[in-house]
Amino acid sequence: MNRRGQPVELDWYGCDLRSGQIIEELRALTTSALSRKLGASATATFSLALAGAPAEWEAATTPGRTMLVPVDRATDTPLGAWIALTRAGGTSPTLELGGATPEAYFDRRYTAPITGFGVDQATLFTTTGAPLLVDAPPFAFDAPATGTPATYSVEDGDDRTILSVWQELTAGGGPEWTVDTAWAPDRSGFVLPIRIRPKIGTITDTPEAVFDLPGSISNYRLSESYEEGKGATSVLASGEGEGTARLRSELATATDLLNAGYCRWEHRYTPADGVTDPNALTTHAREELAVMRSGGTVWTLDAIASQAPRPVADFGLGDSIRVQVDRSPRHPKGASVTARCWSWSLDPAGNSVSPILVEDS
Repeated sequence: MNRRGQPVELDWYGCDLRSGQIIEELRALTTSALSRKLGASATATFSLALAGAPAEWEAATTPGRTMLVPVDRATDTPLGAWIALTRAGGTSPTLELGGATPEAYFDRRYTAPITGFGVDQATLFTTTGAPLLVDAPPFAFDAPATGTPATYSVEDGDDRTILSVWQELTAGGGPEWTVDTAWAPDRSGFVLPIRIRPKIGTITDTPEAVFDLPGSISNYRLSESYEEGKGATSVLASGEGEGTARLRSELATATDLLNAGYCRWEHRYTPADGVTDPNALTTHAREELAVMRSGGTVWTLDAIASQAPRPVADFGLGDSIRVQVDRSPRHPKGASVTARCWSWSLDPAGNSVSPILVEDS
């Protein structure tokens, strides 16, 4: 659907955090910006004009008991959920609220123990994340088997939060994950599916979401980096242990880049999934090299929200997005690239949307 020219207008709902049920529609709620990140939490601040607030505004904004959900009025699409964590007010006519996306809750719950040898990667997530289904927000796992076995161990006595374990698993070559927000079937509230996939989003060379200049883009910045952890021409993956007992991969080397004149930039790491098979370690090293050989390339866009693809409705976290530049000082001959959305922010009042896109090597 072509929505160019339509402003981004949000309907806000204050909901019970445990059940997801709507308590009140908060028409007087405003925010300067909303943002979402892949596999991480994001915070936001809100203002509620008390003169225009509904009768149950207090119950609908209680810290630790409620979540705030914005719905794009033009598409009837929930953009996410922000758990209310702080609330302050007094002589001011407005109430100030602070919130965080549901991923922040993962850092307040501790992992279930697991000692898994050669189990599916998705099982590591659902097992360690099992506490998220008990005395928790309306989460539900959307985690089909990945087909990739892994080994990982964590105990209750390790005092590891679910967020720290999941981020470690993902950094070690595990699946990506995010928390979606969707209408409940009877539309009386919202549910929070936890989506776990080898790669989140729709990845394609021909994405429908296109940001263009001239067009929806007001300005952009391309950042390229070969810093530690972002660029390498030689990668070695090691297993757990020390000294000669420590298993290692074959050395993965970008021979073509070295022959073309690149220096050798070394990167050594230990995959977080507890790999003990040298062949699996070699696969990890080659995959890491494929990501790091070109260094980090990140596009930060600022676009006119009413002219650009809309978050969630037109593109989501992990999705491929095309950037089309006819001409700019950085790209005098133009540029056309496809990159994945790793985060986005939206300023409805400022009519601005800003996705951050990462190019795959």
